[in-house]
Amino acid sequence: MNGPARVLLRLVLVAALPALLVVAWWYASDGSTDIYWPPLRTILSTFPDVWTGERLREDVLPSVLRLSAGYACAAVAGVALGTVIGSYRRVRAVCEPVLEFLRAVPPPVLVPVIMLFAGIGDTMKVVVIASGCVWPILLNTVEGVRAVDSVMSETARSYGISGVARLRYLVLPAASPQIFAGLRQALSIGIILMVISEMFAASNGLGFTIVQFQRGFAIPDMWTGILLLGLLGFVLSVVFRLVERRALGWYHGARDASRRSS
Repeated sequence: MNGPARVLLRLVLVAALPALLVVAWWYASDGSTDIYWPPLRTILSTFPDVWTGERLREDVLPSVLRLSAGYACAAVAGVALGTVIGSYRRVRAVCEPVLEFLRAVPPPVLVPVIMLFAGIGDTMKVVVIASGCVWPILLNTVEGVRAVDSVMSETARSYGISGVARLRYLVLPAASPQIFAGLRQALSIGIILMVISEMFAASNGLGFTIVQFQRGFAIPDMWTGILLLGLLGFVLSVVFRLVERRALGWYHGARDASRRSS
């Protein structure tokens, strides 16, 4: 099978399940008279009326900015702390019990506590997102750094490669596949926490808007918000995958070559 045919087949396989689910939802809800379960055609016809350009600027854009800020803070803190903890056995022994305890605390439970210290503005929402996203990044970074090949580490030591150079050319590249696995997990957690944080003392954002629709019994409008959240998650996932493929091109190339040779 040539290249274009392979790409076309892959696109068909990727789109098949979503298309099947949409068709099933359409026919399952077509005759619905339940106020909480409107027909899909009603939801889709309501969508362009609800999510106008003005509403996208007032609600979607602030949500994306909060998510980006919290996610970026979590990525920087998680990779930095994870590299330190993973590199030193004594630091890991001291920090591991505390990390396991903090990781077990659900981030939504911390929202009222964070509100006491950070207020009810955007800072609170960014902190809530960062507090949940940091754990998969941190723990995956620790494991990635710990798994650096011992032969490569000894070789670097033999050649006098240490400090920043060792971190840049050995540790982070070797741990990067696992770091990106943590970043991928954190992205879905961040979207969830973005919505939850906007349900508390907010005046805009996707979470706030969806709750307002629900409280006003604008059920089709509420469903359009849920659909928009799904589309946002899909777009962010695609963007993340493109960035990952570019950043880890050497890794995916080596893995594909290994598969072909076997």
